[in-house]
Amino acid sequence: MGEVVEPAQVQPAPERTPWRLLTDLLAQQQRGLIAGVVVGMCWAAAKVSIPRLIRNGIDRGIAGNESLLKWSFIIGVVGVIAGIFTAWRRWLAFRESRITESRLRERLFNHIIRLNVGYHDRAQTGQLMSRASSDLQQLQSFVVMIPLTISNLFQVVAILVLLLTSDPLLALIALAPLPLVNLSARRFSSKIHPAVMAVQNRQAALATVVEESISGVRVVKGFGAEGVQARKLLSEADQIRSVSLEAAKIRSRFLPAIDILPSLGLIGVLAVGGPRVLNGDMTIGQLVEFNSSVMLLIWPMRNIGMTLATGQRAAVALQRVQQVLSTESTVTDPLRPLALPVEGPLGALVLRDVRFGYDPERPVLDGFDVSIPAGTSVAIVGSTGSGKSTITRLMLRFYDVQSGAIEIDGCDLRSLSLNDLRHAVGVVFEDTLLFHDTVAANIAFSFPDAAQERIVSAARLAGADEFIEHLPDGYATLLGERGYSLSGGQRQRIAIARAILADPRVLILDDATSAVDPSKEHEIREAMATVMRNRTTIVIAHRPGTIALADTVLLLDGGRVAAQGTHDELLTGNARYREVLASFAELEAVVDVDVEADADATLIDQPGSDSSIPEPIGGG
Repeated sequence: MGEVVEPAQVQPAPERTPWRLLTDLLAQQQRGLIAGVVVGMCWAAAKVSIPRLIRNGIDRGIAGNESLLKWSFIIGVVGVIAGIFTAWRRWLAFRESRITESRLRERLFNHIIRLNVGYHDRAQTGQLMSRASSDLQQLQSFVVMIPLTISNLFQVVAILVLLLTSDPLLALIALAPLPLVNLSARRFSSKIHPAVMAVQNRQAALATVVEESISGVRVVKGFGAEGVQARKLLSEADQIRSVSLEAAKIRSRFLPAIDILPSLGLIGVLAVGGPRVLNGDMTIGQLVEFNSSVMLLIWPMRNIGMTLATGQRAAVALQRVQQVLSTESTVTDPLRPLALPVEGPLGALVLRDVRFGYDPERPVLDGFDVSIPAGTSVAIVGSTGSGKSTITRLMLRFYDVQSGAIEIDGCDLRSLSLNDLRHAVGVVFEDTLLFHDTVAANIAFSFPDAAQERIVSAARLAGADEFIEHLPDGYATLLGERGYSLSGGQRQRIAIARAILADPRVLILDDATSAVDPSKEHEIREAMATVMRNRTTIVIAHRPGTIALADTVLLLDGGRVAAQGTHDELLTGNARYREVLASFAELEAVVDVDVEADADATLIDQPGSDSSIPEPIGGG
């Protein structure tokens, strides 16, 4: 027996603020951001020079003896240059913001997909989708403003310097409202943050309702609950409207001040500068330059106000994304993973005194002890809630045992890398999930580069080749979402083919026939018998025909093995075993387990029918 290696201890994530997350991302884009800032400064320089050129055009070209055409041409050239730099700086800003969004989305997705299943059991799919979509869009909107705002700040500083050096008195009059702008900005920032947080939380709640309604559309329709879900959606939409209007009200109080306050300075300039022009103390060109410069302050100041609002939304988005990224998986690879043996009989399993409960105080398995020789099969039978599917989750390390150990070929599961373990243990789940892809891609899911011959061979062993060939495009047929365009039995056979192609040393059939019409169960059992041959297999089932496929049957009761033997031995000699099977038989007599009967009635089994599979969006 190999040495048991303890798994790596999860280290707490270092304390990081949401803004630190953003700065780390932006640090990877220094060149692009610097280029955007430089181009923005060139744009600002061109914009700031125009008022001085207008002044010269008036004083020298109109009032003086120089050519007005010359100054008009110079102003036009500078305007074209400013326009070119405007386009360039915006392109650089959007490029860098999209790069940031893409990198963070990839990082977030990779982190979410690697979090342990226990996290996903608790997390709402809609909330995660909201963080990966709308929250990242808020972040992208803020990042695009960074180089633009820096160039706007440079423009503001340049104008302030020009105004103060040109006429300090008029400059002070023009700039007098700016402290009020700063005060308004601070009040705005403190009020908008909770309002934006409320909006994004409500959007995530709405996404959850939509996701649940669409993914569970068959349940919704089956119970005639369209109105129930519609009312939920209406409630969430009303709440979004309410909190969004509250946030809009806060913005409406602040943003007009950005427009009005600089205009008050302009009025002061006209009040003081007009008489000075009449007295000959100032030229008309100087007054026009001053007014034009003050006007150039309005848009940058408004842009800075917009950046503050966008920054608050980005801060909320970063906080929500950081909540996910800071979550550490409780199931990780060991520090020094062991390698599974590759010679000799493979697939020997030992579950030694396993104890586990989703609530540690209420164990589901308590002292579960079993040894399964390589190449043999064991059926696990127990009443509902006895922990049968929990064994599957522990075998795949979706969760770790709280005490005891599970070993495969002498190696504790916790001593293996998760990738090696999950290639060594294959599962056909009760709820078969097929992806919106071709039949071939679904079979070759774990090995997307598998040759067509291997795919066809796996389908043939699973008893799926015949009906696949009758699909509109055979193995290239595009399945609908979750594979619901197929019958339950067809989906299950494709899932078995997927397990065959993966060629695991241990196969778990987790209630693989429970969703199949009993009249067609024999078709699945034949495929199961084929894939089980000479392979270590755990069969979790409640139908006698499926249970009988296994060499040995274990009765699971009270979290441990209550009885062991062949199906016939337990059926004749164990009253509890008979009770469990009888309870399942009664359940099937009351409930029509073939919830997919309507799929069987479609034209999908009819050769050559083009209506059996929904047409892919956009013509495939």
